[in-house]
Amino acid sequence: MKFVDEAYIEVAAGHGGNGCASFRHEKYKEFGGPDGGDGGRGGHVYVVADTSLNTLIDFRYARKHEARRGQHGMGSDMFGAAGDDLVLKMPVGTIITDADTGQVLLELLKPDEKLILAKGGDGGFGNMHYKSSTNRSPRQKTPGREGQRFNVKLELKVLADVGLLGMPNAGKSTFITAVSNARPKVADYPFTTLHPNLGVVRVAASQSFVVADIPGLIEGASEGAGLGHQFLRHLQRTGLLLHIVDVAPFDDSVDPVAQAKAIVQELRKYDEELYQKPRWLVLNKIDVLDEAQRQGIRQQVCKGLKWKGPVYEISALSREGCETLVRDIYQHLHAAKPLTAQEVEQAFDPRFDRDAAASVDD
Repeated sequence: MKFVDEAYIEVAAGHGGNGCASFRHEKYKEFGGPDGGDGGRGGHVYVVADTSLNTLIDFRYARKHEARRGQHGMGSDMFGAAGDDLVLKMPVGTIITDADTGQVLLELLKPDEKLILAKGGDGGFGNMHYKSSTNRSPRQKTPGREGQRFNVKLELKVLADVGLLGMPNAGKSTFITAVSNARPKVADYPFTTLHPNLGVVRVAASQSFVVADIPGLIEGASEGAGLGHQFLRHLQRTGLLLHIVDVAPFDDSVDPVAQAKAIVQELRKYDEELYQKPRWLVLNKIDVLDEAQRQGIRQQVCKGLKWKGPVYEISALSREGCETLVRDIYQHLHAAKPLTAQEVEQAFDPRFDRDAAASVDD
């Protein structure tokens, strides 16, 4: 299924039914009095957070969504029926904004959350509503009120605990494959990841967190180079960013420090708040370096970036160093008690059924 994280639609609640002006007509009842009923309420438009969805593609082509109007009132004291409500299912993490004013109307942050987006109009009053001791044959009736109508922008921001940053081919997809149940496309050329992937990382039997892998950034992304900044919004709700740096690029002329600096600059250009999020440096592909080379590249990268935060050395391919990194991430996110060696070993045991966890891959 194609990944779509933005759409524009029009939603309209139903109008209320009109009231009825009617008088009772019955044999031997010459002056039966008013019996016109009220109109029914128009249908509401609801939105529901559906965990089985992870894209807005359903709304890319179906642009107009309208609930039914209420039934008109009728004679013989009959009120009109309320219009049928309309329920729109959207992925968890969807933000609904008024496209005309830019005001955020709703955010779907919890699974199965159901919220009202547009209210249906109230039904009009029939003439029986106006009868009194001084007005025994009222002919007044009122029309139903209009339902709310909005032009809205739908924007999906995935809900993840940890986000992965890095240049194309830095090993982000390999890393998320090694530590989670996600199975993104992995290949030896840039931009194999074309849309975000989510993976559930099982630290222990009852302890887990969610990692988001987005397409790699390149220098000039703010001007639209590569895939630009279009997927960085999916990192705005994360609690921790992992900046993955390829310390053994295929091209010897590529400078890991320059690449790391370019990512930091693009991140800051996009959103200062995202730039200020906790960020750890992860040096990947250390399995092709000897001990002396590892120490040298670590010092080179940290000095070039003036880095004072946490630094991890891993090999996503051989999973070297991944256990320690995953354990520290979980403890950072949840301030959990230290995991025992047995719990960590169980989580990374090949016999452990990692796929038993519910997958939220795209």
